[in-house]
This record gives sequence, structure tokens and C-alpha cells, in this order.
Amino acid sequence: MKVGFIGLGIMGKPMCKNLIKAGHSLFVNTHKQSVMDEMSSLGATACPNAKEVALNSEVVITMLPNSPQVRDVCLGENGISSSMKKGLVVIDMSSIDPVQSKEISAELNKVGIELMDAPVSGGEPKAIDGTLSVMAGGNKETFDRFESLLKSMASSVTYCGTIGSGNVCKLANQVIVAINIAAVSEALTLAKKLGADPETCYKAIRGGLAGSTVLDAKAPMMLAHNFKPGFRIDLHIKDLTNALNASHAVKGFLPLTSNLMEIMQSISNEGYGNDDHSGILRYYERNAKTSL
Repeated sequence: MKVGFIGLGIMGKPMCKNLIKAGHSLFVNTHKQSVMDEMSSLGATACPNAKEVALNSEVVITMLPNSPQVRDVCLGENGISSSMKKGLVVIDMSSIDPVQSKEISAELNKVGIELMDAPVSGGEPKAIDGTLSVMAGGNKETFDRFESLLKSMASSVTYCGTIGSGNVCKLANQVIVAINIAAVSEALTLAKKLGADPETCYKAIRGGLAGSTVLDAKAPMMLAHNFKPGFRIDLHIKDLTNALNASHAVKGFLPLTSNLMEIMQSISNEGYGNDDHSGILRYYERNAKTSL
């Protein structure tokens, strides 16, 4: 299949590599020329802008930081919509505000282009090994058509409903992940303050009800103080901002998410916004005056 891919960052680049490994023809665009060169060396075709990607592709995947970038790539000058390619499908795998997904979809529909929102969970390690979880929204027939393509990058692909539903599920995911990471930080810091070995505590509880994917992924990083980003704090702040905005729009109630937003913002303000979100631990260590 001729696949366009726009946005080759921490997540997008390994996802694109997995599509190439699966035998698809890739047409790519991103803001870093060195990454374009790297993908060209693997057999992808570099394109100067989103319009050229669209003109060469049956489907275009976008993996971008937030709503403004998705809107610009889809609707801006030399964007996907300017290709006027009727029947083209855009699969936006970015994590953005679901309201924006619906608005961008409506604009693309005017020129005969269809949008699916299909954000992912799993971070860089799962992007590399092709075991991401995908939450997709849009037309069910379109989802069925491209499900196998998505499975080239993921071990779990779930149809969530109409356009925007994928991003609603992703916001729920990000709320749960943030609160879980904070809970792990809080618990291990407590163990340290009470004189127990945090690593032993982690091993003792991981097989019980407190065990989770988050615990197993983030506790070892916390214990090693390895905050190399798989998913950056500043990106999680973006997701929680979208969750809070969406909640406010429907008169929802997210008190724990609001607290986590303040915690993450304080860490970012200290200059750690590019650290992995397991760096939430820094907030607890600082306030408890201890270190794991």
C-alpha cells in the first residue's frame, strides 16, 4: 500500500519504520532533514510538504504534537486538503482534543477527504517493537479497511466509535496513566521514608492487586533515576490540558487530574519538561526531602 507519514518524532519514526518493514511504500515528511534522509535510506520517499505526501498516497498517517499542528498539516497552505484528492483517507494518530478532530474532519470532508482519529498508547518502547495500543474513531467501514495497516504498528487496535471517539479514549488513558505514575511515586517515596527498601517494596507488591503495566514500566525507571523520555512530561501536560478542556466543556469533574496537572507543571517549570513522565517522582522526592 502507498502510505504517507507526516511527523517522524520519538513515536512517528519507529512507527514509520515498522510500516516499511511490513512492505508498504512510504512517502514521508517531517521538519528534520536528517530524519528525512534516514527514512530515505530505508526506502521511503521524502516529500517537500504534506500536499505532495497526499498526492502520492492512498492513505496518510499523521503523528504530530497537538491540535494546531494537525490542523496546519491537514488544512494549511500546501496541506493535505490542498491536494483535493477525493477518496483519500487521513489517519491522525496524534493525541489531540476530540472537538478539534471533529472540526478538522468536517473541513476535510468538504474536499472529499475522510479523517479517522487513531491515537496510540505505549510510548517509545512499544512504538519501536510494534506493540502499541490504538484507539480509533471514524467510519467503521474505513476502520475495517485499514485495520491490518494499523496492526503493522500495534498489537491492540480497537474501534471506539464515530470521529473523535479515539481521542476521548486516549484522554481517559492519559488520565489513568498520570494518576498511576503519581501513585507509584507516592508509595515508593513513603517506603523510603519509613525505612524500607523501595526496590524490595516494588517487587513485593507487583504480583498483587497494586500490580499494573504502569508500575512495571515506571518503577524500575524511578529506582534507577533514569528519566530518559519514552513519553515527555510536557507532552503529558498537553494531554491533561486537553482532558481538562474537554471535561469543562461538558461540565465534567476531574479533581485528581487537576492536581496532577499542577504537579507536572511544577516539574516542567524546574526545567524537566523533556524528561519522561516517570519524573513525577522528583516532586515527591523534593517535598519529602529524600531520594529513592
